[in-house]
Amino acid sequence: MAFIEIHNVTKHYSANGAGEGAAVLRDVSLAVEEGEFVLIVGPSGSGKSTLLTVLGSMNQPSRGHVLIDGVSVYDLSPERRADFRREYVGFVFQQLQLVPYLTALENATLPLSISRLSNSAQAERAHEALRRVGLETKAHRLPGALSGGEQERVAIARAIVNHPPLILGDEPTGSLDSKTGKEIMELFRELNQSGLTICMVSHNPENARYASRIIRLIDGTVVEDSRHLLRTPPLVAVNSPEFQDLDKGERV
Repeated sequence: MAFIEIHNVTKHYSANGAGEGAAVLRDVSLAVEEGEFVLIVGPSGSGKSTLLTVLGSMNQPSRGHVLIDGVSVYDLSPERRADFRREYVGFVFQQLQLVPYLTALENATLPLSISRLSNSAQAERAHEALRRVGLETKAHRLPGALSGGEQERVAIARAIVNHPPLILGDEPTGSLDSKTGKEIMELFRELNQSGLTICMVSHNPENARYASRIIRLIDGTVVEDSRHLLRTPPLVAVNSPEFQDLDKGERV
């Protein structure tokens, strides 16, 4: 059994909440092995971000099943699903969603706030996460006193502080300059090489060099699923099929 299994997942959205509306995902089935680094690509409106939220147990599909580590996550009650998500999944989004009046350490500690760990143990865990992303010396700075790349590292520290086996990234380098973006992707690769499974949505063709697998969506359907033979393959050309029509920034 694969670490993640998606069986015949369809997702409809309706403008007024009545009826099924348009299908954003159409009968998607795929499996992700533990330790893979998967890059999800496709044109705007193809369903990439919707697929990511379905993977993250945040967005119940209209039909189909999602299993993570053998658990059918959408058969859990909302309370148990929230517990499962907190234990298994770390999220890194383009908008970061850092709390501006909390320090880097306090932002990284947030996912632990309802845990049974003592305050000192929470702080120790958050310090460890910041160390892993190279920010241990800036733990007490507010987000406004950090660069964009440093803020991204805080968001990654927050995502890994619970030691989840799965990290999901929705355009995590989308607002960064190319140099900083490469540094963040190197960090994701290091985390992947430490054993974490990573699934990431990206419009940047250069990010393909860090992934072991590329899944391409068009109109909510998987049209391409390729694995690299090497962990750090050559750059994918901008005009390659995997990255055609990736010039727009809108997301579904």
